[in-house]
Amino acid sequence: MKKTILTLTLSIMAFNTSLSQVAKPPQVEKKPKELILHEHTRIDNYYWLRERENPEVIEYLNKENEYTNEVMKETEPLREKLFNEIVGRIKKDDSSVPYFKNGFYHYYRYEKGKEYPIYCRKKENLQNDEEVILDADKLGEGYKYYNAAGLSISPNNKLLVFAEDTVGRRQYDILFKDLATGKIVPDRLTNTTGYAVWANDNQTVFYARKDKALRSYKIFKHKLGTDSALDEEVYHETDETFSTSVYKSKSEKFVIISSYSILSNEYRVLNADTPDGKFILFNPREKEHEYSIDHLNGNFYIRTNLNAKNFRLMITPENKTTKENWKEIIPHRDDVLLENFELFNDNLVLQERKNGLTQLRIKRWDESIDKYIDFGEETYAAFISANYVPDTEVLRYSYSSLTTPNSVIDYNMRTGEKIIKKQDEVLGDFDSDNYKSERLFAIAFDGSKIPISLVYRKDKKKNDGNPLLLYGYGSYGINTNPSFSSSILSLLDRGFIYAIAHIRGGEEMGRFWYEDGKLFKKKNTFTDFISCGEFLIRERYTSKDKLFAEGRSAGGLLMGAITNMRPDLFNGVIAGVPFVDVVTSMLDETIPLTTVEYDEWGNPNQKDYYDYMLSYSPYDNVEEKDYPNILVMTGLHDSQVQYWEPAKWVAKLREMKTDNNLLLLNTNMDAGHSGSSGRFRKFKELALEYAFMLNLVGIKE
Repeated sequence: MKKTILTLTLSIMAFNTSLSQVAKPPQVEKKPKELILHEHTRIDNYYWLRERENPEVIEYLNKENEYTNEVMKETEPLREKLFNEIVGRIKKDDSSVPYFKNGFYHYYRYEKGKEYPIYCRKKENLQNDEEVILDADKLGEGYKYYNAAGLSISPNNKLLVFAEDTVGRRQYDILFKDLATGKIVPDRLTNTTGYAVWANDNQTVFYARKDKALRSYKIFKHKLGTDSALDEEVYHETDETFSTSVYKSKSEKFVIISSYSILSNEYRVLNADTPDGKFILFNPREKEHEYSIDHLNGNFYIRTNLNAKNFRLMITPENKTTKENWKEIIPHRDDVLLENFELFNDNLVLQERKNGLTQLRIKRWDESIDKYIDFGEETYAAFISANYVPDTEVLRYSYSSLTTPNSVIDYNMRTGEKIIKKQDEVLGDFDSDNYKSERLFAIAFDGSKIPISLVYRKDKKKNDGNPLLLYGYGSYGINTNPSFSSSILSLLDRGFIYAIAHIRGGEEMGRFWYEDGKLFKKKNTFTDFISCGEFLIRERYTSKDKLFAEGRSAGGLLMGAITNMRPDLFNGVIAGVPFVDVVTSMLDETIPLTTVEYDEWGNPNQKDYYDYMLSYSPYDNVEEKDYPNILVMTGLHDSQVQYWEPAKWVAKLREMKTDNNLLLLNTNMDAGHSGSSGRFRKFKELALEYAFMLNLVGIKE
């Protein structure tokens, strides 16, 4: 295939030419497979890369890794410098802010030279002796990947339940520890979601298991000291478009089973004092009725979209839970999205979002106070944090911005006093005054205003454009919040601008913003991102030869789509664990996240969805044309986006693209969707991503 060189700058040309002389990309065999549906035939030459146990597949992935290493070899000094910079900003012997629950202060801490946290508690007073309840670093010894999760202590404070994943596929074993003896007891629950809920008898837990497609589909009851093979199934979610989980109410009175799909919820409740009782249906599921529940002081509180697109808050007695008994306490508002709520004896706290920004509202039950917390910055991120004690005047929340490190703050809801319990320490010469954040709005093709949050170093900002990394996600109603990242400083200090495109498919501007970026409106997500890139070039924040794009998972789908739609707009694209083989994956009910996500993407077994998804699916729309420089990151054990999607995409791009730009695939052979485990290892991959971009704009150190 004839190659043409995409002219960017002389330095970029020289960089790419030198690399092409020392390394040649691996070749992958084409094995055509016909995929026929709706009287339409697709030929997939790389379908066989799905064969996880095939040695040829592993060999191919290893060869791609070798090629990436060889191509990027000259950047090794820069990558090592970047890694040391990023890790060097992190306090090695750090600890979390303790929270109080059931007579103990709980926290975790890190020790120098260790990757995983040590979980601890102190009884009643922070001056008392420390008790280590779990040393994850010790448990993780000998594993290439280790994740301890779901720590929960029994009501009598004597037993710990926790979960571990040693592969990265999010299939957890649940274990129990006797906190008096320090010994792990024999009980082991396998193939779980990693979270168990204690009944109030201190002997019974409820937990969820996964099916072959890794869908959480059954809730079981386990009694300590019994054979887990005999655990009683207490709920089976038979609808394959739903998953299930279990949690405990804030009041500690109820164990709650949640059944959920993208657009519907259903709950069952059980008094935690009677673990052998029967779960009672809270309210029957209805199509497109989303709601969440919590309990305190004899009442259930319900955040619901029932006749309320942006959600409202309702209340009902604990013995009258069906919707005809619900009474409104916070009405629906067209311009305010109700995201979350927190219950206290004297106060209700609402986490709302207006005009793209989070607000925390304090409302006293006696109506003597109804106010918002003032954050004082143009763009920021704020969230309700750990609040386990209802009988308090203190709200704990977390706050950060693109220039302000994450802070844990205790706020007195009566007096308005704020106490910063901790602000993350950034080691080195960091000074927030050296950086400036802005909030801008790009205009979409249909006139919609798309928020953009960005940050740069004041003394590095140029009038004629800086290199700029534009990040995007835009799916599931998940918001990409403008929070602080010390690792981004390594780009900002080298003259980069970092920007977040708050595109449709997220919920930043309200529920309609999400609905305008899904199903038959999914392409709005992609065109919004392109509009943001064009706006930043037009406003001279950057230029085409200095603009980079990044997204992960569903954001990786975004990256695949924009490289097909506007490959000329970007110098480089980083696609992390990218969901790029949309149609084929959504037709395969044997893999995770297929049936449960029909409400997000559509069901391609229906022709109208098939046709629409096929029109944007990145893998299906690779063409014979020039593409930007592309770095693709994935994990062999990924349970969310299977490794073969990015592998197939790269293979097809190699076959079709008509340029000499970089195309690199890096597969972590020991990890899954979230990359390497541990506190610092993940930054090796981040250093590779940064070096990829820096080299393309001629920054060598």
